Amino acid sequence: MDLDKPPARQPAQQPPEGCLVVAVRLPVRIVVLVLVVPVRMAWDALVVAGRFLKDTVLRPFGRALLWLGAVLVVRPLVGLWRYVVVPVGRALAWLGKVLVVVPLVWCHRHLLTPVGHALLWLARGTGAVLTWMYAHVLAPVGVGIATAAAWLARHLVVVPARWLYDWILAPVGRAIAWCARGVWRLLGLLVAGVGRVLYWVTRILLVLPAVALWRWVLAPAGRVLAVVGREVWDALGHAWRIAGRVSLAVGRFLASLFRWIFVEPVRWVYRTVLTPVGHVVRDTVLRPAAEAARAVGRATRQALTAARESVRQARADVRRMLFGEPRKREAVVRGEPSRRGTRTLGGSSTALTKD
Repeated sequence: MDLDKPPARQPAQQPPEGCLVVAVRLPVRIVVLVLVVPVRMAWDALVVAGRFLKDTVLRPFGRALLWLGAVLVVRPLVGLWRYVVVPVGRALAWLGKVLVVVPLVWCHRHLLTPVGHALLWLARGTGAVLTWMYAHVLAPVGVGIATAAAWLARHLVVVPARWLYDWILAPVGRAIAWCARGVWRLLGLLVAGVGRVLYWVTRILLVLPAVALWRWVLAPAGRVLAVVGREVWDALGHAWRIAGRVSLAVGRFLASLFRWIFVEPVRWVYRTVLTPVGHVVRDTVLRPAAEAARAVGRATRQALTAARESVRQARADVRRMLFGEPRKREAVVRGEPSRRGTRTLGGSSTALTKD
């Protein structure tokens, strides 16, 4: 079974690098690293500032703009469409139907349709007359005229033209074609000779020097520039990665420094000073003040309730002194009757069913 397995892929071996590559790589990477580290640190600082600005300014500002747009634009437009445009459109549609469509339908049904039927009947009669005239008058006359015209054209035009073509134009054309073929061959020989001469002159004066320049000057210079460019690109990538790590380390160091210089002291002050002071203020000042305020509120509500009851009782006493005691309404029994007054199958209070 192991013999059937395909052989494992060997990693591709890189071609050996020349001395030019090794000599160019180290200086280029050093110079590029020195130039790229400040750029990468500035870029990381801009990214952090941009994220902070987006989270703290741009996003709330965008949400505020969306809310303002919804309040100032979308809702007024929706209300305008719903309560103005749609009712006006329905009213205009009803007016158009009543003032335009209904009159047009009536006019088409009671005026245009009868007139059209009458015109169609007249057209059918006129067409029948014209058809008879064409079949019995115009067609025979046209056939006679066409026959006479064909006979005249044959004997006056076709026969003389054919004789002129056979005895004059055809021999002259053959002679002109033979002369044109000779002149064309002569021109072809001249052009071929001139082309060969120009080909060899161009090859000797332009092509061979250009090939030598490309082979011995431009190609080696291009290879050198390609090696330098590839190394510069690799150096830029390597330096960008190293600068990212350097920037990350610097950022972490600054964050730790800010934390130990500002955040930790503020947190310590908050935990050890402000929190106990706040608890003391809460327990000694705020809670008693809140309890006193609640007690005052309860006393105030009770006093207001007692005052309302006193006023209500005084109004009732004044009404009783002026108008006397009010009548007591008789209680009205509503709902189902009591059990004694209900009618059942076993007993009834009617005269016909008494025992």
